[in-house]
Amino acid sequence: MEATTLVAPVEEIENTEGAQRQTVINLLPDHTQLPEEDGSFVQNFQEHPQSILLTDSIWPILHERHPDNQFAIGQDCGIYWRLTEPRERGATAPDWFYVPDVPPMLDGRVRRSYVLWQEFKAPLIVIEFVSDTDGREWDRTPVEGKFWIYEKAIRPPYYAIYERDQAKVTVFRLIDLKFQPVEPNERGHYPIEPLGVELGIWQGTYQNLDLPWLRWWNDEGQLLPTSEERAEREAERAEREAERAERLAARLRALGIDPDEEEGV
Repeated sequence: MEATTLVAPVEEIENTEGAQRQTVINLLPDHTQLPEEDGSFVQNFQEHPQSILLTDSIWPILHERHPDNQFAIGQDCGIYWRLTEPRERGATAPDWFYVPDVPPMLDGRVRRSYVLWQEFKAPLIVIEFVSDTDGREWDRTPVEGKFWIYEKAIRPPYYAIYERDQAKVTVFRLIDLKFQPVEPNERGHYPIEPLGVELGIWQGTYQNLDLPWLRWWNDEGQLLPTSEERAEREAERAEREAERAERLAARLRALGIDPDEEEGV
């Protein structure tokens, strides 16, 4: 029979008396002692670009909110919430998640996984990409189902399920320890209020794939651009400025004024 230890929720460990809490922490394995993968494959060729798209476009927002760089983003990385054998069954691996107010590295080392009993901080938002029809993302089976694990054990304030084939995203907010559906706004987007952003579906081409992608907008409904899109916009702006300067120079020449000489004055 599989031996399982359910680890207490983060807030319960935090409320434990200091010495007792430290003893509990010392007895539990950290991220360097736990498996970082379970041997499963990424489900399809879209999942990795989708994660990059989410991270790249929201990166400036997170840097603005965390000038000390104290935040972490996980992409298909394990979150350990219980001790069990085999060890990797004590983790679930969201496709994307964001944790505020934690160091980007631990003791100078890149995290192998995110260990709740070591970090004491739940992700603010967890996102799952639906890649098959078995409904794992909606599964409320105690201890085993992903929905149950996020709602009852990990407890992120927001949980989003992205269904590419249906061109839709469903967002839940944790209220009184239960996930409640978030209603879309007038733009059809789902506000993630602590970040001042919205989640929604954008139909377009990214990394050579024309698909309904999951993307971020700001709270005014403006699409958050990727670094490539920001560079393209800057190049277009610079080109417009150069064209404007050339038109002005042409007018000056028509008036018998050498713009090059004027610049040297």
